[in-house]
Amino acid sequence: MRELHFKDYFWNGELTSTGGYDCIIQHLNDGRRTCKEIEDFMKARASIEEKYGKELLGLSKKVCGHNEMNTLKRSLDMFKLQTEHVSLSHLQLAQTMRDEAKKLEDFRERQKEARKKVEQQMDALHKQRATQFKKTMESKKSYEQKCRDKEETEQNMNRNATTSNVKQQEKLLTKTQQAKQNAEEADRLYMHNVSVLGKTREDWQKEHIKACEVFEKQEVERINTLRNMVWTHLNQLSQQCVTSDELHEEVRKSFEQCDIQEDIEHFVNLRRTGDKPPAPVLYENFYSGQRVSVGPSFSRTAPPITRRGPLPNPTNTEGDVIYSTVDPGYSALPY
Repeated sequence: MRELHFKDYFWNGELTSTGGYDCIIQHLNDGRRTCKEIEDFMKARASIEEKYGKELLGLSKKVCGHNEMNTLKRSLDMFKLQTEHVSLSHLQLAQTMRDEAKKLEDFRERQKEARKKVEQQMDALHKQRATQFKKTMESKKSYEQKCRDKEETEQNMNRNATTSNVKQQEKLLTKTQQAKQNAEEADRLYMHNVSVLGKTREDWQKEHIKACEVFEKQEVERINTLRNMVWTHLNQLSQQCVTSDELHEEVRKSFEQCDIQEDIEHFVNLRRTGDKPPAPVLYENFYSGQRVSVGPSFSRTAPPITRRGPLPNPTNTEGDVIYSTVDPGYSALPY
């Protein structure tokens, strides 16, 4: 299948028209705008990665499992360490994205400068072509008018050839010759302008083809650059996922080494306080002084209490006065 190229399909039927050229320029401007949009997109994505990386780095510095010990502590330390590594990889990815965006910016500026030279040259040719075309059309108009004047004088001289006197005939002849001379000069000027316009047209046509080739080459480079850059960008994102997964795998491997029973035994051996439970609290009867071990099935009904016998009544020896009997030999200190 025959390939299509700019130089073959952006011509116009009118010599002074720039429709095809303008269409190419508009397309290149749109392409340049797309480059700027992709550039801004990558810069914004880099900022997101940087913000995420910084926040993740700050998170990795927070206390996490500080009071843990043995295998679980080692696994949690590995978890924090690899979180830090993931954050650093995101920060590195952000810088890589900025570098790629800068490359695209430089590429866009290089194309802009290269296009500028070609466009300036083509604009000059378009102005030259338009000016020469206008000049040629004006000379054509003058030439046609001079030819009509010449024909009119010749016809006038022929009509008056038999009726006018010699002096009038000489005057008509002079006028006819002058008109003929003017027509010939206008013809030469018109032919010259047509020739110059033809040369201008050839020069413009050659430069138009060259410009189309330059513009098409730039468009090929632009599409290829954008395709490769976005492709590389996606590869970087995929690599980031792979890197993160590899770092997470290290954490998983660490947790595989986390031994629950070993941590239990480590804690027991490090912090144990004794291997004997406290002795039971015995029940002590208030009256008998008996100490009894009471189990969980202990009845809450108190044991029967053995009370002492009644006290003896005192002896009344002197009337109505009642004294308490006291053993002999009792002495009371004066109060």
